[in-house]
Amino acid sequence: MSKLYALFGGTFDPIHYGHLRPVEALAQKVGLKKVTLLPNNVPPHRPQPEASAQQRVEMLRCAIADRPLFDIDTRELERATPSWTVATLEALRAERGTEQPLGFIIGQDSLLTLAKWHRWQDLLSLCHLLVCKRPGYATQMETPEMQQWLDEHLADDVQQLHHSPAGHIWLADTPLLDISATEIRQRRHAGISCADLLPDAVIGYIDSVGLYRS
Repeated sequence: MSKLYALFGGTFDPIHYGHLRPVEALAQKVGLKKVTLLPNNVPPHRPQPEASAQQRVEMLRCAIADRPLFDIDTRELERATPSWTVATLEALRAERGTEQPLGFIIGQDSLLTLAKWHRWQDLLSLCHLLVCKRPGYATQMETPEMQQWLDEHLADDVQQLHHSPAGHIWLADTPLLDISATEIRQRRHAGISCADLLPDAVIGYIDSVGLYRS
């Protein structure tokens, strides 16, 4: 059967180590050979990005130039509609067939609010959910019904992710990095260094185009 293939969506405004390092750790633990970064066009659950779509893609390219684990899929940027994850997964499933193991990487914060996602009940029919820990977030779902849903789908063996196309949730023991794109933008606007928060190549691009200035 095909190797597990995973996607990681986000606004990436800008991409930073809080995105990259937990996913790199997850890939090592789960056995991922490739992770596709999926920049959102119209994020349904948050304010619009400060950087343009083209600038966000360029920052991704800078960030992954020396990270062969990653590539980029810009399909959501080419749609004028909100970036519903379920629609993207349906398109990928149609392209890759019913047997390809697909994983979608989310943070613990997204897992806890999954019931607010568009057609969230359909996600596990299309993919596995690979969940990275986030600092300061609860470990229990909001309602007993959602906790039961989580418990029923938890995988206890990584091979379950490789040998079935969809349907499992994997809670990954990844580094807890308390970094946010909001904090980076605020620090940049205030003229404070972000050298420890994102790759040098991304900082160089941000400086070259004058992003996130006060």
